[in-house]
Amino acid sequence: MAAAGPSFWLGNETLKVPVALFALNRRRLCDRLRQNKDVQKNSIVLLQGGEETQRYCTDTGIVFRQESYFHWTFGVTEAGCFGAVDVDTGRSMIFVPQLPESYAVWMGKIHPPEYFKKKYAVDEVHYVNEISNVLASKKPSVLLTLRGVNTDSGNISKEASFEGISQFNVNNKILHPEIAECRVIKTDMELEVLRYTNKISSEAHKEVMKAVKAGMKEYELESLFQHYCYTRGGMRHTSYTCICGSGENSSVLHYGHAGAPNDKTIEDGDLCLFDMGGEYYCYGSDITCTFPANGKFTPDQKAIYEAVLKSSRAVMKAVKPGVAWPDMHRLADRVHLEELTKIGILKGNVDDMVKVHLGAIFMPHGLGHLLGIDVHDVGGYPEGVDRIDLPGLRSLRTARNLEQGMVLTIEPGIYFIDHLLDQALRDPAQSCFINNDVLQRFRGFGGVRIEDDIAVTASGMELLTCVPRTVEEIEAFMAEGQSSVKSFDSLSSQKQ
Repeated sequence: MAAAGPSFWLGNETLKVPVALFALNRRRLCDRLRQNKDVQKNSIVLLQGGEETQRYCTDTGIVFRQESYFHWTFGVTEAGCFGAVDVDTGRSMIFVPQLPESYAVWMGKIHPPEYFKKKYAVDEVHYVNEISNVLASKKPSVLLTLRGVNTDSGNISKEASFEGISQFNVNNKILHPEIAECRVIKTDMELEVLRYTNKISSEAHKEVMKAVKAGMKEYELESLFQHYCYTRGGMRHTSYTCICGSGENSSVLHYGHAGAPNDKTIEDGDLCLFDMGGEYYCYGSDITCTFPANGKFTPDQKAIYEAVLKSSRAVMKAVKPGVAWPDMHRLADRVHLEELTKIGILKGNVDDMVKVHLGAIFMPHGLGHLLGIDVHDVGGYPEGVDRIDLPGLRSLRTARNLEQGMVLTIEPGIYFIDHLLDQALRDPAQSCFINNDVLQRFRGFGGVRIEDDIAVTASGMELLTCVPRTVEEIEAFMAEGQSSVKSFDSLSSQKQ
């Protein structure tokens, strides 16, 4: 990535990201808005950044992370800012808080507007308390503000508001679908950042695989992952709450939350399903590795793992522009059903299993999702793209046709979740395909997920993630890691 002009860089081996990335994003947004017949001449886009927040009623601050749309547009790391872009000319301005003198005592140097103008390569910088007068002097026909529903969370995006906004003509309908659509397709500069987040996060996963052993707590491995991402990659944030599920916990899809906080002791014979991703300059990653805690798959673990790997590889081979994402989910489901039949857990005709949605018993979540500044990135269900209200498919975070420049996760999984298995066994339409004697062997097995991040290219896909994936690769890598730990331990004891 060319880094001419100002850039974001944390030094050492971290990635240097030119702020030209955000200038290009603004240009793309303006080009798109100018093609929209509902956008009047002399319109100004107005966005409000994130605010500093405290822990409940205390004065303890929560580490700040910029609001995603604001970051995509301006790349500003500070809290309490606004940003505006003239749609006709592309001229950009940011508004920064005018800090009190006491800030210099407690928080550090107070920078003048000129500092931010240079740092972010924008055309103008003013103070937030000047926003009403500055915008009025531009005589905009309309302020385009951001209001729309995030189709993943159901939450509404943060709409800009300031004292005096009532004197302006405001439209909060136009901007959201247009800027979300811009975010769906990544530029080359954005792809470079996502390659970096994947590289660092992949290496962090490998460190975890080398270190894991029976007797450790799940959170120790979470800590190791975070430590590597921050020390080696400058990643202060993870993209989401780390999932470090071992044994039965590997079948808990969103394990790691406050009610199940990665606190189990890992036992010999456990499968570990670790779903973790680091974030750099707000760009994320999302990677899952599944491996045996003792470094050696049992025959049953190997069979389920290879079934999931087969579906992952089948999807990767099929991905290209124009392909419908729900069809990729269906492909993974079919491979799972075929493999579970070979293993003996299922019996009968796979086409008939598909008709009764048996695949969703073993993979209740969607195949994958868009990825970018948010781990579940925006734009999954724009107007005209509807959810498919069928088991498994209804959990897809997008049902779009793939386009070049999209970045997605491919994360098939097979899980043995008692609640769903019992449900299927009570349903005559599904239970007739289940060999319950064999299934009993897999009760308490947990689950396997293999998750990679990919970018859709002109003719296929680029794999961004780089970790050991086959059973042979994982076992060889873990054996090598354990032998290096042993030799280090013996060297340490000799020195003593």
